[in-house]
Amino acid sequence: MATTRAVTLAAQTRVGSWLTEKWRLDRLVGVGGMAAVFAATHRTGSLAAIKILHRELAADETLRARFLREAYAANRVRHPSAVSVLDDDVAPDGSVFLVMELLEGESIDARWRAQGKHLPLGEVLWVADRTLDALAVAHGEGIVHRDVKPDNLFFTTAGTLKLLDFGIARLLESSGATRTGSILGTPAFMSPEQARGQWKHVDAQSDLWAVGATMFTLLSGLYVHDAETGNERLLAAMTMPARSIASVVGKLPELVVQIIDTALAFEKSRRWADARAMQATVRDAYARVVG
Repeated sequence: MATTRAVTLAAQTRVGSWLTEKWRLDRLVGVGGMAAVFAATHRTGSLAAIKILHRELAADETLRARFLREAYAANRVRHPSAVSVLDDDVAPDGSVFLVMELLEGESIDARWRAQGKHLPLGEVLWVADRTLDALAVAHGEGIVHRDVKPDNLFFTTAGTLKLLDFGIARLLESSGATRTGSILGTPAFMSPEQARGQWKHVDAQSDLWAVGATMFTLLSGLYVHDAETGNERLLAAMTMPARSIASVVGKLPELVVQIIDTALAFEKSRRWADARAMQATVRDAYARVVG
């Protein structure tokens, strides 16, 4: 795989070009491990986001299928916080791409960093509420996101929250889609079962663990597991129970500590039963905090 800098430079060379003679790529919005996202204008004048799979990955059928799965999964989650995928296509040069609604705003990760890696408690509870609302609908459709984290949560200029990147989501009826032992996701926000690659055990409660880890990080400025490298963090997620949020953030309401610590329980049987149960307590805490 090319370096991040090389991939970014390659993506930037596309700016100003046309895709399938329909979409002009106006500016580079962001670059990830699998794809680059551009703001684009259709020849009719309509605006959209174009997500293009990196060229060096396009020949891998497994990665192409995972990339296109984002469209199928996101569009099954009929919720205001799920980004709509409008089309998918292949350009003459072999580039595989998705056409998505164009969002204006910033990621929760960017917002957190801009505020010194600490967000106010009320805002964190609001983010958790909106995320859980979208996840409840996704889980009801048999979809596990598997990569909930601040960088995949987007705060729009309209004041709404969007849950991004269903690219590694799992449709539960497709139980053989992920090979046991493989690693997908982001180590700092992986539940123990996901870190171990035990995909038959990765389910809705694994997403709730990631919501708890997101809340932990947004409030504390730290990751759940203290480690120097991603591999060490992955090993800790596999083997070590999460520390209590109360151990790193003082003067948190007891109910907030309960919400986060329950979500981060090492044993799934001790976590919240489902997204709605966790959301109800988050809303209770928000009402007490914000009034």
